[in-house]
Amino acid sequence: MRPGEYTGGPRFFTAPTSLGYNPDSVYFPTPHRNGIRVIDDIPGLRRILKSHKVIAVVGLSADWFRPSYFAAKYMQQHGYRIIPVNPRYSSQADNTILGQRCYASLRDIPEAVDMVDVFRRSEDVLPIAQEAVAIGAKVLWQQLGVHNPQAVQLAEAAGLACVADRCVKIEHARLFGGLGWVGVNTNVISAKRPL
Repeated sequence: MRPGEYTGGPRFFTAPTSLGYNPDSVYFPTPHRNGIRVIDDIPGLRRILKSHKVIAVVGLSADWFRPSYFAAKYMQQHGYRIIPVNPRYSSQADNTILGQRCYASLRDIPEAVDMVDVFRRSEDVLPIAQEAVAIGAKVLWQQLGVHNPQAVQLAEAAGLACVADRCVKIEHARLFGGLGWVGVNTNVISAKRPL
């Protein structure tokens, strides 16, 4: 292998420091999952979580023991504005979850939304992606176990960043030091043992 020869691994573009290099704005090509691009790299996830502070959580439950409630509460406690979206709760007399008004759909939200976080089955994501595009969201985030390639393709074509099969709470804790308890404070978790 000659110096600088491409060996099939990931290619990274870094701007020289003389051009004002900022590690958070470095472009890392996103991996492909089933032929569809999703943001799956540490700098990309960190950039999304740093710059998108208003999150509409589709499928947010008012039950404290549900993963959607736990993840949304964690993000709210870390400075994010959470907007619940769940038709089941929007029509009730007390239509609030985590102290925020709950809406029946993304189109009903009267303010700008940065990120749409989806806690629904994969087959239910395409109409949600269409609504996310219609309201001008910047990110479509599909939670653990949720991945709809058609929704990702639609959202990407409209200019949205897409994350699939990842938990927003886990990624925030992993990338911003929320795993500091129990002695884990590496900012990046690895299953590899040091040599």
